[in-house]
Amino acid sequence: MTFESWKEDVPDDIREDPLWGMRVYQLSLFASDVSWRDAGTLRDEERTQSLADQLYRAVGSVGANVAEGYSRGSGKDRARFYEYALGSARESRDWYFKGRFVLRNEVVQHRLSFMTEIIRLLLTIIPQQRGGEIREPSSQYETADVDTDQLLKDVPLPS
Repeated sequence: MTFESWKEDVPDDIREDPLWGMRVYQLSLFASDVSWRDAGTLRDEERTQSLADQLYRAVGSVGANVAEGYSRGSGKDRARFYEYALGSARESRDWYFKGRFVLRNEVVQHRLSFMTEIIRLLLTIIPQQRGGEIREPSSQYETADVDTDQLLKDVPLPS
């Protein structure tokens, strides 16, 4: 599966909404679809059944909060929901790390990098909406050795 082929299957009602213009929203919807299979693999292992639910809910929450924030009237209100999305993206990364014993290493490494890209985008958007202020120390979220386009072309699937 690739991001480009996935976008072709996204309904027009979603793609024609101005929200679709936000790259972070597109990536979060894609991440949600990708995590569906990952959660299924985790659900099939007795020890990670509850992790599967937590992972899928956390990944799904990223896009839901971006969508809700986008619809808010003020920058500070939007920023608050984008911060919720940031928390969910970090939570998703945490759950992926915890699922590493069931998901293939290639899958986990891909998802960690993918969620880090979403985090990086949100850390750029939040201060813009808030007027230059962010509530956490400045962090470097550069994916120096990761080609973002490659993350979207070669999406490994769990076994």
